[in-house]
Amino acid sequence: MKIYDGHDEQLALPPNSLGDEPSLACILAAWNDATERLQRTHETLQAEVARLTNELEAKNLELARQARLADIGRMAAHVAHEVRNSLVPVTLYLSLLRRRLTDDAGSLDILAKVEAGFTTLDATVNDLLNFTAHREPRWQEFIVRDLVDEICEAIGPQLEAQNIEVSVDVPPYGTVTADREMLRRAILNLTLNAIDVMPRGGDLVITSFDGPRGFELEVADSGPGIAPDQAPRVFDPFFTTKDHGTGLGLAIVQRIADAHGGKITVMNCPDGGAAFTIMLPRRGGEMRAAA
Repeated sequence: MKIYDGHDEQLALPPNSLGDEPSLACILAAWNDATERLQRTHETLQAEVARLTNELEAKNLELARQARLADIGRMAAHVAHEVRNSLVPVTLYLSLLRRRLTDDAGSLDILAKVEAGFTTLDATVNDLLNFTAHREPRWQEFIVRDLVDEICEAIGPQLEAQNIEVSVDVPPYGTVTADREMLRRAILNLTLNAIDVMPRGGDLVITSFDGPRGFELEVADSGPGIAPDQAPRVFDPFFTTKDHGTGLGLAIVQRIADAHGGKITVMNCPDGGAAFTIMLPRRGGEMRAAA
């Protein structure tokens, strides 16, 4: 005798010892077996539906984020260009005024503070313009250590003033294929971010290695680290916990990493502080990190 389990598959039931008809126990056993298989199939389908739902939600969130960034970018580009156009004549007037006040120390001191304010404003405009730039990377092969040394030399006075010790563990002849200027901007933003969180001194560690995912460069500090509620937002445009700044530094780093087909991640260090890692995938199967 054969019965059906709800699919097109037939269940074969063994005959009992007294005849050709199966016993009630055999029928119940076959039914339980079919029920268990249906339950397993149902659970598998539920898990797959849940996975696809989560994947769809993640894609929708990313699409919404990209649309929001596009709107912010257009607005920021317009504001930045308008402000920059206004800054040019004002800067010229300040230069002329300084020439007229050469013998007035008090006025020159006030003028210096005004100029410092305009310098900060110009830096903000530059951040906006860098954030809204969408140019493709200009690929070239270069030595990473040379780039890191250039950045450390440029910020040397600030590091010394804040009593920050720098440790660089980057192979002297290791190369990477990327946009050198864009990567310089990304590393500079990460180091400046580290300096900001260590106003009373600390350690800045820059390391790089050729990992299984591609080239990775890490900038770590000994500051307070990233609070759990801040971690999901550290790369959002205009998000900042500082008293000053635009909140665009890390967003620019993420945009540069995205332009290279890579990514930027952050994690707290076991001994304190935070570590930001830029990962760039290999191009053409080649990425060298010679010692």
